[in-house]
Amino acid sequence: MKIAIGNDHAGTDYKFAVVKYLKEKNIEVENFGTDEASSVDYPDFVHPVAKAVHNKEVDFGILICGSGNGVAMTANKYADVRAGLCWTKEIVALTRAHNNANILCVPARFTAIQQVIEMVETFLNTEFEGGRHQNRIDKISLHC
Repeated sequence: MKIAIGNDHAGTDYKFAVVKYLKEKNIEVENFGTDEASSVDYPDFVHPVAKAVHNKEVDFGILICGSGNGVAMTANKYADVRAGLCWTKEIVALTRAHNNANILCVPARFTAIQQVIEMVETFLNTEFEGGRHQNRIDKISLHC
């Protein structure tokens, strides 16, 4: 499995913890995020992750910023990207099972690092249920 990860300055410590967790699970990680705490523009780190997911160069993506909203909005501009903003593992399970999310968006300012590790674990271990949910997924991308 290969995961792309991206973050802005609010998510640097979280990213380091998530990368450590993933590597302990023998999961390959492509780091597109900043390693610094100085202010940066989150879209610069979202686009490479979303492109990697869209192009199927990675299995999943993880994006981390202060609220999670900016990274989710940016990632969801890409066709076939379903970036879900989550702050509990229960929401993560639903966004994978019902929405087939392929990018997990994390609000660093509203979660704890251990909580995010549990969210990542849930994200990677929850399967898409398909069935009636697939019909809904098919309706997400409108071609105007």
